[in-house]
Amino acid sequence: MTPGYHREMAVRAALWEDLFEGEEVAHVETVPPVDARTAPLPDDLHPHLRDALPFDALYVHQREAWEAAARGEHLILSTGTASGKSLAFNLPVLDAIAREPKNRALYLYPTKALAQDQARALAALHAPNVRAAIYDGDTPGERRWQIRKWANVILTNPDMLHVGVLPHHDRWADVLHNLRYIVVDEAHVYRGVFGSHVGNVLRRLFRLARVYGAEPQFLLASATIANPGELAKSLAGIEAKVVDEDRAPRAERTIALWNPELIDAELGLRASALGDASRLMAGLVSRGLRTICFAKSRKSAELIHKFTVDRVDSETAARLAPYRAGYTPAQRRDIERRLVEGELLGVSATDALELGIDIGLLDCAISVGFPGTVASLRQQWGRAGRRGHGLAVLVASQDALDQYFMREPETLLDRRVEAAILDHANPRVLDGHVRAAAFEAPLDDDDRATLGDEALERAALLPDLKLTKTGYVWAGRDYPAAQFGLRSTTPDTFAVVEAQTGTVLGLVERERAYSTVHEGAVYLHLGESYLVRELDLQARTAVVTPYKGDYYTQAKKETATSIEETLRTERRCGLDLCFGRISVTERVVAYQKKSVRDQSTLETVALDLPETSFETEAIWYVPELEQLEGLEKMPKLLGTLHAAEHSMIALLPLWAMCDRWDIGGLSTNIHFQTDRPTVFIYDGHPGGVGITERGFNAFEGWVEDTAKMLEGCPCSDGCPSCVQSPKCGNLNEMLDKDGALKLLRRMVATAC
Repeated sequence: MTPGYHREMAVRAALWEDLFEGEEVAHVETVPPVDARTAPLPDDLHPHLRDALPFDALYVHQREAWEAAARGEHLILSTGTASGKSLAFNLPVLDAIAREPKNRALYLYPTKALAQDQARALAALHAPNVRAAIYDGDTPGERRWQIRKWANVILTNPDMLHVGVLPHHDRWADVLHNLRYIVVDEAHVYRGVFGSHVGNVLRRLFRLARVYGAEPQFLLASATIANPGELAKSLAGIEAKVVDEDRAPRAERTIALWNPELIDAELGLRASALGDASRLMAGLVSRGLRTICFAKSRKSAELIHKFTVDRVDSETAARLAPYRAGYTPAQRRDIERRLVEGELLGVSATDALELGIDIGLLDCAISVGFPGTVASLRQQWGRAGRRGHGLAVLVASQDALDQYFMREPETLLDRRVEAAILDHANPRVLDGHVRAAAFEAPLDDDDRATLGDEALERAALLPDLKLTKTGYVWAGRDYPAAQFGLRSTTPDTFAVVEAQTGTVLGLVERERAYSTVHEGAVYLHLGESYLVRELDLQARTAVVTPYKGDYYTQAKKETATSIEETLRTERRCGLDLCFGRISVTERVVAYQKKSVRDQSTLETVALDLPETSFETEAIWYVPELEQLEGLEKMPKLLGTLHAAEHSMIALLPLWAMCDRWDIGGLSTNIHFQTDRPTVFIYDGHPGGVGITERGFNAFEGWVEDTAKMLEGCPCSDGCPSCVQSPKCGNLNEMLDKDGALKLLRRMVATAC
């Protein structure tokens, strides 16, 4: 780097230095720049494509990806934000089409906005013979047959592939016969339940391509994750070449961790994260620094925008905008255009802008609340600093994990990115896809190579499949893909219906419906609040009306667990740690109305609802007598176990790529099967998606981090930043922070 560059970067950094001088700053560091490592364009690149490219070199990882694709290998590219992943997977596709226009490629994106962005990027390249088109729910009916006939690069999403393409594959015969590449961008998004569904959709696509005589290559691109090869295998059933050495340049970056002022140390209450974020954003945009602020919900993004506008002059306010779901495609495209062209100075957004949409050159990125994974945080921070010294800020919420990071910055900044986990063979996910595959073409033993052994095993058990000479065929009515979506493990759902318009706002799984859309519940949909007026158990509907009150609701549940099968038992942290299958039975017995202002309880209302049960995966442990010494008497014993359970759930997202809301737990002073005090932590999704298995594998580090989190929290008796949980079925009653810390310290001390 030249002296002039360093002078320019120092000037840019000075623009924000005074904003980070208060007590709220928990940590500041500067990450040095990195130079690019390049390689020449491949000699065998089609000459007409070479002439169309506005550059004559690639980053080394892009060249490595080209060579893997040229060898006919499946590929997964896992490098950082702004590292040129799109060009890496586009080059092999564009080269193949330059040589033979009949070659087809199918690009899969998790959002419509990403498909729009990639379509623009492809058009800008002016590559020879390329006819790109978007095929999704917004595509007019009269245009769909044209796209199937003439487009050789088709951009779509998993949901459209699932219900709009695969069941009607006869219309897609020419595309499938000539399918050369399947491109899966932002592959790290496909994790958990959604990823498990998409894994089956991709296997169905690969199988049908083979039926039509094609053998397509997979080209996957992901944010930096810990297990790219494993993700490719679990997502598409393939062995893929992993390219994960990022050789793109990176500008210098300042990282700041910001913790809002502690207002009440006893209760652990802090100033508003949204208010502090808007104050920072106002300070940055007022200095001409182009800034993006990420919030976790639609409502939060809107509030940050409103608070920021109130803090700046009218000229600056006119150059600010919020960006979230719920806007029309035209509105979102307009905001993206204004960002790219530099017309906008600041945007407050949900994670819709976290993914690889081209939004131009930004200076600063603020994340309000840890977004759930280190990979996601790096994606958000990577949106800024592409043209020079950038600023990345995390503004902490009161959540236990956020506060842990504020006290232990290195556990965030030095931590490896997480692994993306999914389980395509989960029967609750798999069964619908087995039915759909049998509808698409008869299932037989030859399909084990694409769909997996589990699919054929399930086919033999499904009553609506019929065994014929050609294999298992669909014997039901309609087509089965239309009977389930990709976002849930169960088709047994309740529709949430807005009373005045009759609009279906969303679907809620039955096992979650009783705790989230019971009569009297405050239901959030895309950041807007609704009050549930009626829950009709027969019609499977929850009728809601808009709600503007000052309280929220929290359900009180009675939960029981039953161990169905112990799959692994190991001596860990001085006790017996088990992993296996359990059944969870829940009954919602009441709900509380709680004040938004101070979280105080306004009223407790009894409910009479059916119980629900589901099977899932769990870890459970039984503390030894010496580990419970001095803690064994009631109610301290129950409070100790309950607080340990809550705090471990709060920290599990560090070790498994998941959200706190994906995890459930139960602690009991005596369990009917172990006859001892026992703590259970389980996957909140029926069937499990591998979350607690990751916790089992990393148990010692997980326990140590949890103890460290409790030790560092300044409250005396437990607060939202350590042992209290926003989803506790017991309404955070019976929690003993001191007892939990003693137990966890003893477990750490006896770790092998």
